[in-house]
Amino acid sequence: MTEPERNVLGGELQPCGTEPLTGFYRDGSCSTGPDDLGSHTVCTVVSQEFLEVQRELGNDLSTPRPEYGFPGLRPGDRWCVVAARWLQAYRAGAAAGVVLAATNARALDVVPLAALRQHAVDVPDDVSSLE
Repeated sequence: MTEPERNVLGGELQPCGTEPLTGFYRDGSCSTGPDDLGSHTVCTVVSQEFLEVQRELGNDLSTPRPEYGFPGLRPGDRWCVVAARWLQAYRAGAAAGVVLAATNARALDVVPLAALRQHAVDVPDDVSSLE
């Protein structure tokens, strides 16, 4: 049996979103593996600003691409984004909100935890309750 994937807080990786169904493996989770070359590991709540910056950077997340099972995103959708793409938006001042409990620990290979925490949308004052 394989060990469950961990989130950036050290706990078990939580689901990110099912409407639309997200994840590299389209399983609702930001799980990753050897096939996921882009590292779709940051669970975000996308904003209009984030979507616009992504489009400007050549990563159109708004337009449906049915051939890839991709519905196109709207503000408020939860989506597992490529860690490097999230970091680009962060550096451009347009980072999407981050669901830390659903963000894969592998995202830390690319994005500093402090940056993710700045945009966390799921952290109570007492983080010990997340463990």
